[in-house]
Amino acid sequence: LILTLLGIIQGQLQVGFYASTCPDAEAIVTGIVRAAFSSDQTTAPALLRLHFHDCFVQGCEGSIMIDNGKETDEKKAFEHQGVRGFDVIEMAKSQLESACPGVVSCADIVALAARDAIVLAKGPSYEVETGRRDGMVSDAKTAEDMPAVTDSIQKLKHKFLEKGLTEKDLVILSGNYVHHHFFTLTSVGGSGSDPSVNPEFLSELKSMCPQNGDVNVRLPMDRGSGQTFDNQILQNIRGGFAVLQSDSSLYQDGATQSLVDSYFASSGPSFEADFADSIVKLGRTGVLTGAEGTIRAVCKSF
Repeated sequence: LILTLLGIIQGQLQVGFYASTCPDAEAIVTGIVRAAFSSDQTTAPALLRLHFHDCFVQGCEGSIMIDNGKETDEKKAFEHQGVRGFDVIEMAKSQLESACPGVVSCADIVALAARDAIVLAKGPSYEVETGRRDGMVSDAKTAEDMPAVTDSIQKLKHKFLEKGLTEKDLVILSGNYVHHHFFTLTSVGGSGSDPSVNPEFLSELKSMCPQNGDVNVRLPMDRGSGQTFDNQILQNIRGGFAVLQSDSSLYQDGATQSLVDSYFASSGPSFEADFADSIVKLGRTGVLTGAEGTIRAVCKSF
């Protein structure tokens, strides 16, 4: 009975999972993220986006890190264009393997790095549940269900619901960094410009992101607050300054519009507290624990 109960406990995420097996694990990740952020502040949103993309495809199990050098690797999926921060995770993994070989998963490093990045960007601190194990499947086709900038609000709700995430989580987790390709789709797409976009802002977008623009150039999605964690993106959505079609759709649906507005009411909920709740929920998506999965010695390979 004791062994059975122990197996159940070990198969669950928990705060402080590495307290006895690798007590410096979180400190090591924090040090690597802080160093990366000090030289490039765009590291923060990049690591948050990496965490989101990892969790939304097959769950938070580090499969986005795998690089077999094949076009069929999940990392190469169209839906993951512009995702970066892989080098930061690999640096942390290297130090952790020196300190505690075969103990800390790549999936947990991604989750911890996202939290540390958010804090460095003046966002809320929260406790990260750890104990994830790494997946062993890398397939670009698995990324096809990622939320897309052209998705309707109904489709976005459905995709989030399939992951156990609510409309509130959809609104909260919409903040992200994108690249020129997505701007182009929103502002000068073949079907015409999004009528919800402020006309002056539309001209600005067109000048920055001409049709067939450089997909490798990145601009902040939360106009006016590119390097700091806040709810500016929701304010932009309310004012017609949403960069993405999928974001502007949040203000064209009764339920999600009410949620957006609630964060600007005098007695409304705390955006920071709700973000912390949502990101923790995201981190529980499709995790592998206990005897499932593996602990990869190098995140980019099995």
